[in-house]
Amino acid sequence: MATTTFTIGNITIHRVVEQEGPFFAPLEFFPSLTPDVLAENRAWMTEGGYLDRQNGELVLCIQAYLVQTPHHNILIDSCVGNHKPRPTRPFWNMLNTDRFEKALAATGVSVDQIDFVMCTHLHVDHVGWNTRLENGRWVPTFPKAKYVFSDRELAYWTETEARDPSAAPWITDSVLPVVAAKREEIVKSEHQFSDIVKLLPTPGHTIDHYSVQVGKPGADAVITGDMIHSPLQARYPELGMRVDYSSEQAGESRRRLFGCLCDTSTLVCTAHFPSPSSGHIKRWGEGFKFEPVP
Repeated sequence: MATTTFTIGNITIHRVVEQEGPFFAPLEFFPSLTPDVLAENRAWMTEGGYLDRQNGELVLCIQAYLVQTPHHNILIDSCVGNHKPRPTRPFWNMLNTDRFEKALAATGVSVDQIDFVMCTHLHVDHVGWNTRLENGRWVPTFPKAKYVFSDRELAYWTETEARDPSAAPWITDSVLPVVAAKREEIVKSEHQFSDIVKLLPTPGHTIDHYSVQVGKPGADAVITGDMIHSPLQARYPELGMRVDYSSEQAGESRRRLFGCLCDTSTLVCTAHFPSPSSGHIKRWGEGFKFEPVP
């Protein structure tokens, strides 16, 4: 059974998994990846469970993280969600599963006990459970929570949706209802909430993506969001992903953050690596290596 709960000092971190399995062909997902580089890395990626043995697709996890500090319950990202029309992604279209809800309930924390929902960025697979369908309307799933959006990220996607709602339906059903309910908290992407919770600007995958650091030096963790999608991007930080806002900037963010985290005790909790999803960053040649927790 893969580890789903981690303890860092007086902070507990739970993985809340919605889906896990093969999703995309590597050469499609990473447009600049060459067949030769993929071949060089296929063995360790397959052995580590990052590539599916049958079809060779990237094995990805769709999950949130629940962070329990002595003072707050913080949900970081919120997966795909139920009953959301996503016709361009059949594996996410009109989901109707209780896996996310059961995984959250297993932590012992209810939806009413979430104090903050921190959205690292506003992509479809990170905001879905922000809202739920109630009597034909989308309402905040976590009624007492403040939903934390970076200012530039929210502005960019609000403008995108206003120009063409079909280009970002997840903003229509999973972000704007939160704003309408006045549950948003708009911050800068370097905002510090307390001495043990702060945001780290990691732009590139989206215009103002942030990661979240919790704990204190020597006993801390970084929840990456989509700053990285696969350990292949640790080895090759400049490897861009198919829907990056700026792959060049994303590569710079990876190098900057991993340069600080490599060979330290900081636990790195990734959004999309398959189980156990969390581990440590080590130096690897001119790049880095992700070592999962046992």
